[in-house]
Amino acid sequence: MNELKWGTSSTLRSLLCELVSWDSRTLTEGERTFAPKVAGKLKELTYFRDNPSYLELHDAGLGRQLVTALYKHPQATETIVLISHFDTVWTEEYGVLEPLAFSPEELTKKLLEHMEDLPEAARIDLESGKYLFGRGTMDMKMGLALHMQLIEKASIEKWPINLMLVTVPDEEVNSAGMRAAVTELVRIREEQGLTYKLFLNSEPSFSQKPMDIAEYVYSGTIGKIMPAALFYGKETHVGEPMKGMTANYIASFLTQRMEWNELFRETDLGESTPLPVSLQQKDLKLQYSTQTPYRAVALYNVFLLKRTAAEVMDLFEQVANEAMAACNDSYKIICDREQVAGIGDVRVLRYEQLLEHAIQKLGQEEVERWKQEVLQNDDWDDREKSLRIVDNLMIQCQELAPATVLLYAPPYYPAINSSDNPLVIQSIELMKESAKTFDNTVEQIHYFNGICDLSYVNYEDDTNGWAAFESNTPVWGDTYSIPFADMAKLKAPVLNVGPFGKDAHQRTERLHVDSAFVEMPVMLETLVKSMFVMNGSSRAIRD
Repeated sequence: MNELKWGTSSTLRSLLCELVSWDSRTLTEGERTFAPKVAGKLKELTYFRDNPSYLELHDAGLGRQLVTALYKHPQATETIVLISHFDTVWTEEYGVLEPLAFSPEELTKKLLEHMEDLPEAARIDLESGKYLFGRGTMDMKMGLALHMQLIEKASIEKWPINLMLVTVPDEEVNSAGMRAAVTELVRIREEQGLTYKLFLNSEPSFSQKPMDIAEYVYSGTIGKIMPAALFYGKETHVGEPMKGMTANYIASFLTQRMEWNELFRETDLGESTPLPVSLQQKDLKLQYSTQTPYRAVALYNVFLLKRTAAEVMDLFEQVANEAMAACNDSYKIICDREQVAGIGDVRVLRYEQLLEHAIQKLGQEEVERWKQEVLQNDDWDDREKSLRIVDNLMIQCQELAPATVLLYAPPYYPAINSSDNPLVIQSIELMKESAKTFDNTVEQIHYFNGICDLSYVNYEDDTNGWAAFESNTPVWGDTYSIPFADMAKLKAPVLNVGPFGKDAHQRTERLHVDSAFVEMPVMLETLVKSMFVMNGSSRAIRD
């Protein structure tokens, strides 16, 4: 039998440190070069040297690529898809230690000289010697390393099941990598005659309270959607304030009602979504002047468990109507006090209504020209482009003002849950038993609350609720789209089993070394091998 490259705790740790050393912050050159490097590592395995067509790089936009690596047993059709992402968030919070952010061994040693700068919990963990610090150690290059170890061992021992490693860029911003992977997964399944049995992610297990070192497995993932608004008032000189209405005044009424609004809270299986908050609010003045700001925008974060985009937009419109009614009542009182007629009531309309009005007024070609003017600005991301398209159209349709225009801004993560799936129930019980052999415990959480790429598989929506997202997202079909039809074709339960760590996206991000290099390799191998039995396979695993 070939010797395993990543079969021991020490070689797996070395693999992780190498992956972490490849700086792959989202939207950097490192993210663009990471996928070929991973493919290069996998090409070192005899299996992919003998079967090069099973190792592929796929376009993920903006010069980035995703990797698919298929281990295919000659007699197997059932396939476990191993999902990970390799991009990381940025590192400026490391301060003087930022040059070591991608060098886990060095950073962990160096932090011993900066103990006074660490929070107490991180200091205790550092002194314990049981944690490896560094950007990407926890979130989530350890997950990728574990999947690489699994596919290597399966290929050498000829496990009688197929494994498909999928690792993608851009999970931290727009999930462009996973959205691109969906179509490839459908294509590969059809070309290779595969049956997807389980989508297995290995995002890290997050502590639920201070000093918590329990392992968690997740049988679903929370969803996220971003309702947004453009507020269009009436410009005036500050010396004549009653001749206009600032967009900031209008915005204040909606933002106050959106923040922490329990109407948007969902509860399922004993778990609840965090309450909504605003992620951004600003006016669109490009420079200071004594003209009042008459255009402003806001983005609101809403988490999902069961609701569709259509249901959230209906709720958002309800809250916006209530907010603008309050705004109009308040404005009328001021106008009566100042003995002025005012500029009229603020109306509420959806982007799809604005678009229809603009097309009727300006024509399809002119509307498209205004959209393209925004889309061609490479300095703006999809959120800014969405807001600016609405702004451009409202400038051309000022007869609708004062107005609050409701829209969606990317990204959108549907919620997915497989808690009632028999395979998932059995797998979770197996993980609990496996953890006991390490004197550890595993507990189930029904919705992973860190947002993950499992949102883009096993999609179910009999009401076509996604259509409300498509029709109210200004950049839809141009710079952002979601392959809903292909997602619905990827029918298999989801499960997240990953290593324990703490403080993702913080300078104290760290990975529990026993969980990562001792426990998790055994637990994941146990999980995959249990699928042989569930397959009813009589094929022996050959050394």
